[in-house]
Amino acid sequence: MEKGTKDNPWKLMTPPQTSSYEMYKDEKDGTAVIVCVVGKTTLLYDYRCIADLHAMLKAHGDWMELGSADEQKPAKEGTVEAWGRSASNPVGGWYGLKKGLRGRFGMYMPPLMEELGLAEVTHDARGNKMRAV
Repeated sequence: MEKGTKDNPWKLMTPPQTSSYEMYKDEKDGTAVIVCVVGKTTLLYDYRCIADLHAMLKAHGDWMELGSADEQKPAKEGTVEAWGRSASNPVGGWYGLKKGLRGRFGMYMPPLMEELGLAEVTHDARGNKMRAV
């Protein structure tokens, strides 16, 4: 069975390996999305973030801090989180699609990128980083 579907989601762990969650590809309002299920909370990310993040990391060429933050908190400059909500990224803003829950891009997308073989991610208690492979 194909992995990354609602019936067979990717089973992932946050970068510090402290919490588990699931992700799968779906469609919402005619747009391909990544559904991220964390406990009882469901987040949505624009599916194109996978290719866009990989391209950005390739161009960056080195490790980049993840810098995960909730939508209501500012993201640390120069991090994956800041890029995932920046007006200068390919979508011109947030990859998160669910108002109020658009943050945490730097927490949930890197392990998926690692699972897909597109990135390496560190797994320390704090200050994790990623880079393209």
